[in-house]
Amino acid sequence: QVQFVESGGGSVQPGGSLRLSCAASGSIFSIFAIGWYRQAPGKQRELVARITPGGSANYGDSVKGRFTISRLNAKNTVYLQMNSLKPEDTAVYYCNIDPPGRDYWGQGTQVTVSS
Repeated sequence: QVQFVESGGGSVQPGGSLRLSCAASGSIFSIFAIGWYRQAPGKQRELVARITPGGSANYGDSVKGRFTISRLNAKNTVYLQMNSLKPEDTAVYYCNIDPPGRDYWGQGTQVTVSS
């Protein structure tokens, strides 16, 4: 049984920071790349960052230079450090393998950036 549990969201002002955590259960954590996805109201879900089991990271253009993804394999946990947040970063953030498993979506964690 694969399960992802996201946490760490909240409300911040533009320019602020948040650190999201993704706890994964199941054996796939060490096999697949893990991605952080987000879905804003009225928009499709998009991949914002991904990290391979070996630690190689890739970022979407909209977050490059502001977000940092990392993973702690011993704890089956992936993090997303988000700095210089913008109102357009407002969304529900999810983690999943990349490409995403249809049945693996968790509840997500809400990030709201507003003055």
